[in-house]
Amino acid sequence: MPDNPFAGETRTVYELDTRDAEAFNRCKNRIHSICTEYLQRPVRVYTVHGHSYEGTIVNIDDHYAYLQMSPEHGRALLPGPYADSFYNPFYSNVILPLVLFDLLAISLIV
Repeated sequence: MPDNPFAGETRTVYELDTRDAEAFNRCKNRIHSICTEYLQRPVRVYTVHGHSYEGTIVNIDDHYAYLQMSPEHGRALLPGPYADSFYNPFYSNVILPLVLFDLLAISLIV
């Protein structure tokens, strides 16, 4: 029995075309630039999967935009019962990381 079960010959089953990789990088850089421009601003974000989220862009890195969710957003798993006197069920400090490649549109909320 071999020491490494993954040792042996490999066969590439998929490789991204260079032109497509360059197009993805241009798209990612454009989205990164837009998110940086609207950092700390309230936005509505639409994803390529049909989801939308409202919140404030609080950070951006090479792969993710970090959206602090609006207090009324119900995505967070809230503990219960509300025994902790510091817990306010109407406010949650949820930050949602969104993959830059998944972003379809960003709208400024004014």
